[in-house]
Amino acid sequence: MIYKILIPALFMSIILYASDYDDYSGERGMTKLLGPDTYLRCANFLSNPKSKTYELSYKRTSTMPLSPFAGEYKPKFLPEIAWAGSKQVFTMDVLNENVNDGNQGTQMDALGHFGYTDEVWTGEGEADLSSLKYFGNFKGKEVKPSPDSPLKKLGIETVPPIITTAVFLDVRKHVFNGRAMKAGEYVTVEHIKETIKKSSLNKRGIIPGDVVLINTGWSDNYQDPDELGIYYTKAPGVSYNLVKYLADKQVVGVGLDTWGVDTFADEDEYGPERSQNPVGIANPAHHYFLTKAGIHTLENFNLKGLAKDNVELSCIMILPLMTEGSSASPIRPVAIGI
Repeated sequence: MIYKILIPALFMSIILYASDYDDYSGERGMTKLLGPDTYLRCANFLSNPKSKTYELSYKRTSTMPLSPFAGEYKPKFLPEIAWAGSKQVFTMDVLNENVNDGNQGTQMDALGHFGYTDEVWTGEGEADLSSLKYFGNFKGKEVKPSPDSPLKKLGIETVPPIITTAVFLDVRKHVFNGRAMKAGEYVTVEHIKETIKKSSLNKRGIIPGDVVLINTGWSDNYQDPDELGIYYTKAPGVSYNLVKYLADKQVVGVGLDTWGVDTFADEDEYGPERSQNPVGIANPAHHYFLTKAGIHTLENFNLKGLAKDNVELSCIMILPLMTEGSSASPIRPVAIGI
């Protein structure tokens, strides 16, 4: 009985909360599909007493694998601070200078994280950004008026709470027979179709508004403390044809158990699917998802619990921080499923 009372009240509060994002309607991609329909998909999972909650994030520590693009990450924990004239004592902590908190650990990218120009920059001299464009054909100066300004468009604060169904696609299990994918390998459209065919998702498939989570097995290299330092050196990723396939499915976000969604490896390690990549685009998955399709990239997801319990469909909740003008946010995503 209590579920019949709590669930409608929860959804009503979510709907009212999400309405606050109407001001950003021109800056939203596939998250425009979020709303009563996707919230109601979650009802069965939230109200089922057999459902379990799965943490999809890693703990954020100074010893976790660190992105080489995002600076150091050194939390400093301050001593207890007494409040003069009071019995109270409080504790606080700080991060080191120049740390990029949004792109470390389990995180998601704002649509303003990537843009593109008309011409390839060779790496010599200063890049010509006069033709810079972002998602929605926003011009570079509209999004970032000056080098030191926050994002004025497409920042992480424009992303509403993501509450919808998550489709878990375990290609490691269904395609690679339990073998973790190697650096340079691509998850293809055929891999996804085979995985769906062999799973409980066979009849349902992927529907608009879903979040897609893909288990490659690269997370076997995630260590804390990161003694071997392998995790961030390379990675498998999604093929360009799969990126377009998922965009056609109108998914809201795509996450892997890797650090970049794209594929990274030495030149002789890339699979043949690399030939699909458009010329002059170093990170084709980021490019198409963020600047063309309006799909958020989700990185460093801990999918081991879902894989262990074979939870192929769940309710996912992802709430980025409302850090105005930021290109990314640390997140603590959870999946609730059976």
